[in-house]
Amino acid sequence: ISDKTYQQLINTCDFRRQKESNECESLYSYAMDQEFGNIDQYNIYAPPCNNSDGNRFTRHSMRLPHRPHSIFRQLSGYDPCTEKYAEIYYNRPDVQKALHANTTGIRYKWTACSEVLNRNWNDTDGSVLPIYKEIMAGGLRVWVFSGDVDSVVPVTATRYSLAQLKLSTKIPWYPWYVKKQVGGWTEVYEGLTFATVRGAGHEVPLFKPRAALQLFKSFLSGEPLPKA
Repeated sequence: ISDKTYQQLINTCDFRRQKESNECESLYSYAMDQEFGNIDQYNIYAPPCNNSDGNRFTRHSMRLPHRPHSIFRQLSGYDPCTEKYAEIYYNRPDVQKALHANTTGIRYKWTACSEVLNRNWNDTDGSVLPIYKEIMAGGLRVWVFSGDVDSVVPVTATRYSLAQLKLSTKIPWYPWYVKKQVGGWTEVYEGLTFATVRGAGHEVPLFKPRAALQLFKSFLSGEPLPKA
């Protein structure tokens, strides 16, 4: 988004509040509708879930078994319409019956993300940093990782957040490797390891399964990510 809109959001919105002001909501809507563009927010370099004419799918317009962007999907294993397929599938009466779901016969459809819940969920913590501190104080290892093409939980925001902990650095920033390729970058602090995953979106194993496996193996072994 533009610097102007970003600054307006910072000056107007109080992100510690559960419910934002109408002015903040209006600015946010403008940024998303007018500046952000038709991209996949969970992987800004992946193609969005579009019709063949370039328009975005809606729940009403998409029909299985459409499979857009086959070349990209073959190369990456990622289909940008996965969530849409899931919504169609889980709203089928036969599927709900098999899962013993919607036994009360609610009239609205199942969705992957509920705006009703998002706007009315009032008991969430404003920050997970106190939880990190509690876990580290208990002697448990904490690893935080981010895919570096995710705009929903971006690397930059994660780094800003972790900086608030003011942790001492044990191993300075370095590239880590998987199969002789840079898997991302990492820095090891007292009690916490931060790692990025190169080319991964929001759900790291979905976009970079091999790198995700290396990340998990290193965590379980208690060893830093490999330098070569």
